[in-house]
Amino acid sequence: MPWSTPFDDPIPLHGGGRLATLQQAADYVMALPETVQHEPHWQVAVENLINAAETGGGWLMFARIAVMRALNMDGKEG
Repeated sequence: MPWSTPFDDPIPLHGGGRLATLQQAADYVMALPETVQHEPHWQVAVENLINAAETGGGWLMFARIAVMRALNMDGKEG
């Protein structure tokens, strides 16, 4: 499945905007500070994005959910 594959529903961002494709979500994560990227919830999101790109199928939905959960977790830990 190409990285340009769109999610069924774009992921809304807190400050406005949205992530519509696997590539946009991956770029978003890569633009985060490295310490944030290594937080467990973002690691799960990255793993699911990679699985979606490599395997397709249901992984696209799992990737969307994982990114949404990571966005919601930011600032709520520790």
